[in-house]
Amino acid sequence: LPGLHVFAIAFALEVSVGKTNTVMALNNSNVLLPCTFTTCIGFEDLAFTWYFNSTEMIYHGKIKSKASEPVLVSRNPRVEFVGSTTGKDNNISIVLNNVEFSDAGKYTCHVRNRKEKNTQHNATVFLKVVHKMVETDNTVTLIIVGVVGGLVGLLILFMLVKRVVLFIIKKTQDGKKECLVSSSGNDNTENGLAGSKAEQKAPPKA
Repeated sequence: LPGLHVFAIAFALEVSVGKTNTVMALNNSNVLLPCTFTTCIGFEDLAFTWYFNSTEMIYHGKIKSKASEPVLVSRNPRVEFVGSTTGKDNNISIVLNNVEFSDAGKYTCHVRNRKEKNTQHNATVFLKVVHKMVETDNTVTLIIVGVVGGLVGLLILFMLVKRVVLFIIKKTQDGKKECLVSSSGNDNTENGLAGSKAEQKAPPKA
């Protein structure tokens, strides 16, 4: 039934190696290979295995339940388990010690949950081994940021100057209007013009 199918997907086992699936390591160093899993209905007798290039098993462990830590079944001597499943995250990460150039390749974290009718899922991380870590040259980035910042500053300054100029022009225009209003209201009695403040008195009637 469609409803049951959706229900099954909602409780599916998920395995993740984080936001990036590529790890860089220096030759002769130790490197962390991350892996976590999630399941909505919990797990029991869960088995997890790490493979190198899909065929070589380098670590195999089992977890009885959420209340217990993983138990080692078999492993490569250079591989060390560093995860934990009794805390918040179901972490089944490993560390590969004394990395060599021949260790570069694909590492697959495979999980099988008996509680979900032996549902299986996996995630892959790629390891690159280098002579030395290349430092990223941020000079170009800093130049770009500086130029953009300068342009933004000039734009803000231009907007401020524009507002000040418009304010001065507005004040000047308002001053001219006040002068015109004041001039139109002057006393015109001397000129005998209509609208003067002192109107001439009418001669007395006989």
